[in-house]
Amino acid sequence: MRARRSGAPAYLVLGLIALAAAGCRNSTRDVVAEVEQAADSADQLMIGLRQVMTHEGIRQAYLEADSAFIYETSGRVELKEIRVTFFTVTGVETSVLTAREGAYNLRSGQMEARRECLVVMTSGGRLTSSVLRYDQTKNEVSTDQPFVYDAADRHIEGEGFVSDPAFTSIRTLRPRGTAGRFVLPGQ
Repeated sequence: MRARRSGAPAYLVLGLIALAAAGCRNSTRDVVAEVEQAADSADQLMIGLRQVMTHEGIRQAYLEADSAFIYETSGRVELKEIRVTFFTVTGVETSVLTAREGAYNLRSGQMEARRECLVVMTSGGRLTSSVLRYDQTKNEVSTDQPFVYDAADRHIEGEGFVSDPAFTSIRTLRPRGTAGRFVLPGQ
């Protein structure tokens, strides 16, 4: 009789552990369910998007995203975990942009990267900002948000800029920082 009593509590304990485990599974974040919910309002969902962006037949950029939610009526694509590689007109890689999310307008060719934007140039420079925009028709990268640019010989901060994707021609608002031994005005 003792054997039956000791066995019953063991089954009860195992049953409680199973219920607790099931409850933990329900309380953890279900990434697949989140994607499915977001995809409900999109016309299409693409996993592992790869797209070459061209202008007049010349490759300007290569876009990669973990997922893309396509809204056909507006021509907008919401992107998650973005990587964009930029090229010169001769096909040489100039820089790579990464960000947590963004949007791409299929009609205008304009892209916006948001959250933890980082551009790494082939020259070794690094640029960070909360928002970066790419206008395909103008082949320009810009932001109206604060940014930081670091390279071996310079550190520049500003309140927005417009540049080519190679970052060889940059126009910025309120720049501050150092460039080698040269200190920018207003320091």
